[in-house]
Amino acid sequence: MIQRIQTLYLLISAILIAFLIVLPFAEILSDGVIYQFNIKGVLLDGVLKKSGALLSILTGMGLAMHGYAILSFRNRTRQIRVIVFAILFLLGVIGMFYFFTYFSFSGSKISFKMGAIFPMVAIIFDYLAIRAVGKDEALIRSIDRIR
Repeated sequence: MIQRIQTLYLLISAILIAFLIVLPFAEILSDGVIYQFNIKGVLLDGVLKKSGALLSILTGMGLAMHGYAILSFRNRTRQIRVIVFAILFLLGVIGMFYFFTYFSFSGSKISFKMGAIFPMVAIIFDYLAIRAVGKDEALIRSIDRIR
């Protein structure tokens, strides 16, 4: 399981998603007030202003999908499907980033932090994992033809 390159890609992607739980995503400057945006939502001096429950759910489901994809290494077609669903959850997380930063605070200055790029990097690693699983599947099918 761990010797396969797609498992390493999925593990790196899962670690990046796990970092989203602890890292801030952005700081929003609106009307002279600095809001902190993280997995909990938008905070002002530690007080929750806008809840990030949907963001937490999407992040948790993406992390769970990556764990399931790592453990379903025996069924490659299921692994590809699970990775595609994980990518959809990550796209939802990116959409929530957009909603919380640009749509909720129009005309404000936004300073993105390191955590904001992790979903995009995780999607790239997921794509690489899908390609590696596809290569494994093609190799298995070619070996079956020879027998």
